[in-house]
Amino acid sequence: MSSIYIKKAKIENLSKIMEIIDAAKALLKKDGSPQWQDGSPNIDTLRQDIQNNECWLLMVGKEIAGTATLLTSNDPHYEVIKDGHWKNTTEQYATIHRIAISSKFRGMSLSKFFFSNLISIGYQQGLHNFRIDTHEMNRRMQKLITDFDFEYTGIIYVNDREDGRRVAFELNL
Repeated sequence: MSSIYIKKAKIENLSKIMEIIDAAKALLKKDGSPQWQDGSPNIDTLRQDIQNNECWLLMVGKEIAGTATLLTSNDPHYEVIKDGHWKNTTEQYATIHRIAISSKFRGMSLSKFFFSNLISIGYQQGLHNFRIDTHEMNRRMQKLITDFDFEYTGIIYVNDREDGRRVAFELNL
């Protein structure tokens, strides 16, 4: 079995990252979810994630098997939460965004490995509060989120359209 690890993305990984994101968009569409069907995340967003040292790669051997962004600064979309509340509003938090696994590596439970490592990285940086959101129809992501004991906290909006509505979760360690 090849080694499995995560590392920071570099700008030369951008085309492979977009390939994985585009396949994830297609899977979400097939599942009937409007999430990521408006063009985001796009190449400019992912380039910015890389330039900010916030984009991570899941590696299987020398192959890129997944991508995710770990933000350690406040997410403006999380300032307003409806039908609930954040449990921890005093400590800095990390946010996991734009997580996707290559179609070649789906079904191998690699998303759990990736998620665990992202949380560990945040924890090593002194962060004990983690937030994440996803569309109500994205059952795959909701399963992963709840498998890690994230708790539902309410509704946030990533844009002002109805398809911008997201269920939000929080984990405090």
